Amino acid sequence: MEDAPYLVALNLTRRCNLRCAHCYLDAGARDKADPEELTTAEACALIDDIAGLSDETMVVLTGGEPLLRRDLERIAAHAAGLGLMVVVGTNGMALTERRVAALRQAGVQGVGISVDSLDPGRHDAFRGLPGGFARTMDGIDACRRAGLGFQIHFTVTDETADELDAMIAFARSCGAIALNVFFLVCTGRGRHVSNISRAGYDRTLRRLTLAARDTEGIMIRAKCAPHFKRMAIELDPDWPITMAHGYDAGGCLAGTRYARVTPEGEVTPCPYMELGAGSIRDRGFAEIWRDAPVFERLRARRLGGRCGVCEYAKVCGGCRARPFAATGDMMGEDTLCAYQPSGAQVIPDVPEAAPAVDWTPAARTRLDRVPPFVRRFVRQRAEAFARENGCDAVTAEHLEALARQRFAAGASPSRPFLTGVQTGSGERHDLG
Repeated sequence: MEDAPYLVALNLTRRCNLRCAHCYLDAGARDKADPEELTTAEACALIDDIAGLSDETMVVLTGGEPLLRRDLERIAAHAAGLGLMVVVGTNGMALTERRVAALRQAGVQGVGISVDSLDPGRHDAFRGLPGGFARTMDGIDACRRAGLGFQIHFTVTDETADELDAMIAFARSCGAIALNVFFLVCTGRGRHVSNISRAGYDRTLRRLTLAARDTEGIMIRAKCAPHFKRMAIELDPDWPITMAHGYDAGGCLAGTRYARVTPEGEVTPCPYMELGAGSIRDRGFAEIWRDAPVFERLRARRLGGRCGVCEYAKVCGGCRARPFAATGDMMGEDTLCAYQPSGAQVIPDVPEAAPAVDWTPAARTRLDRVPPFVRRFVRQRAEAFARENGCDAVTAEHLEALARQRFAAGASPSRPFLTGVQTGSGERHDLG
């Protein structure tokens, strides 16, 4: 049976208080909700089906602008009540103190907030609303005051790549737990936006790889850029960024560990692939996830072009949305990648089978307190850490040591949700 998804993004609405140039959902101002949008009851039934697969799945409530749905907190509370980790993807403009408090009360564990430029004029021009930058900054301040964890989403193009270092500094200074850097996939209105060149992509991604390894106090991740893994391995082969240690550092998740549901209930492999796998109004999400031919093809990973002969095919595999947007073939090569395969042996995406590791009762008790979504990654990392130290059991001391390593620079272990997953909002972003 196919594993449950790690992440499901629910585009709850196409309504938005902005009209961003790069919106994959082509969201925008509408006088009222589309009557075809999933109702509260339908959204909650969908969440029931997701939880039936696993309580270790993260649910991202996004749009459009999800805060325009008056039932957002009801949907979030339903998911949180089932033990799922719930986050919200937003442009931040409607994050008033009252709304942030309501989200926290509903069980939302964090929000992803999009900032396209630190130049207010550039940000506002891209978002189509004068004054939008100031309102987004107010939303960030409201989250910080209320103690609601947040991450910053930054979409890189050739025009904004020079802001990467400044954006890293900004995200650290404002208290974000993570900075997710997205590379545009030309879908929706984004097909009319100038993308990043191959040279600019390679240069920016290499800078980002260094920053992700060396910057303290914040997690930095590349999204829609699975080539990050190749560059990370080239930079530091011992850096634990393969799928064995979680998927937060790259690799295309579409249809293998991730799915999106449109406002009308259609399931797709990711927000950037308008390739329907089935509607939840016709059959359950779990059935679609397990049996849809679209997902089966993505999981078979019979890649074409350079991706198909690349030694990094398993740890990277290229973005599947880019070739689909460009040619209609989701298994084609990712043309944004400049790497030429060397003909070397394929690098495995998981290490060779390692000896079994037990858990002491105290360590097991602590593991049970970890939120379900990150529990599997904590388990894998702790067992690897115990082996590295010549131990045949994970102890509470091992967990303490790992916590000190990860959070010594200021991130709080009580807010572990932001592991860099795409949190796809209808603007351009996801986990994730």
